[in-house]
Amino acid sequence: MRCDVLAVGTELLLGQIVDTNSSWLGENLAMHGFDSLSQVKVGDNIGRITGHLRRMLSESDAVIMCGGLGPTHDDLTREAIAEVMGVELHLNEDVADVIRHLFSSRNRTMPKNNLRQAMVPDGATIIPQTRGTAPGLICPVVIETDSGPTERVVYAVPGVPHEMREMFERAILPDLQERSGEHWTIASRTLRTWGESESGLNERLDDIIRDLDAEGNPTLAFLASGWEGLKVRLTGRAPDESAAAALLAPWEEKIRKVLGDQVFGADNDTMESVVLDLLRARGWTVALAESVTGGLVSGRLTGVVGASEVFRGTIVSYASEVKFDVLGVEEGPVVTEEAAIAMAEGARKVLRADVGLALTGVAGPSEQDGMRPGTLFAAVALPDGEPDRVTSAHVRLPGDREMMRQLSVISALDLLRKRLLEIR
Repeated sequence: MRCDVLAVGTELLLGQIVDTNSSWLGENLAMHGFDSLSQVKVGDNIGRITGHLRRMLSESDAVIMCGGLGPTHDDLTREAIAEVMGVELHLNEDVADVIRHLFSSRNRTMPKNNLRQAMVPDGATIIPQTRGTAPGLICPVVIETDSGPTERVVYAVPGVPHEMREMFERAILPDLQERSGEHWTIASRTLRTWGESESGLNERLDDIIRDLDAEGNPTLAFLASGWEGLKVRLTGRAPDESAAAALLAPWEEKIRKVLGDQVFGADNDTMESVVLDLLRARGWTVALAESVTGGLVSGRLTGVVGASEVFRGTIVSYASEVKFDVLGVEEGPVVTEEAAIAMAEGARKVLRADVGLALTGVAGPSEQDGMRPGTLFAAVALPDGEPDRVTSAHVRLPGDREMMRQLSVISALDLLRKRLLEIR
């Protein structure tokens, strides 16, 4: 069954409000096995709203309309639905009483135009409001098709996200499931990777993708997510959760076998949470020296609950003099592999940690020490006695200043992660 989304409001087109409702609905419809193949934004104009609604109903089984249910003159969703249904609007006294009571309970006078929210198309079913004043609507619409008259359905919900989501879960989803006669569980498994481009991953997984395309279920998608990593998401449909998990498991195993340690986690894992877990498992603490990232790595680490068990602190050695005077870097160029190693050793010593991690580089827009923007040097210093105690990396990163700094964070943490995995 196909259910598309029509978001109503000129403010969406002007960028004054970001349309998060459509993305949330798309995700949740897919989770329950419903196709959502079109999402449209339209301004507060009755002709354009009805035009889009008629076209969408000709292509899909259901349409969810978000917004346009307020009390003002430019809230036109009810009128548009009534016009497409070919019916009149009537005042629903039960809804009107709820709105009146809501105002009186707050010792406020109700503006007369609030009763617009109690106007309901003939034949529509009300979704009672539990959090605001505007009720939702379930509206059957009969359209002419090549095979004759066919019933579709329009759902109207407020544009306020928490009101929309509650109505979807309480009323719309059960109604869709009843109409479709199908109850599916959609499960996803997201593998988080770092170290290769999206096109590179795609090429390495070509054989698996070809096999998945032949099967049709599950499916695979890539999602580049900046310093959250490059995600490889498997999505499968099955009658229940256990069957869905069993469907995804062998494909996940195949992907992990191809990608190896480029997979740093799954689902809600982050690079920083994985690194902290690896350090915790060894009973080691870590200290940082950050130059180009100015404390971003530390911010990511301290965002993880329990980081204090492992993380000692950071020295933001943005000025060269701090590198020389505090971390013991030799005077001279500071965007070098040697400087990064000295910074890691210095952070470990000054902050009395088992492990030191350091980053120095050029975010741009200008060159520094003869190095171009996008240059990162990172280094890891392990405890005394560990083999190959010091490791460093020279990385060239894409993007503008902010992107380079963010990608430096995950790149440096990945260097530390891989080094910790090598230790037995």
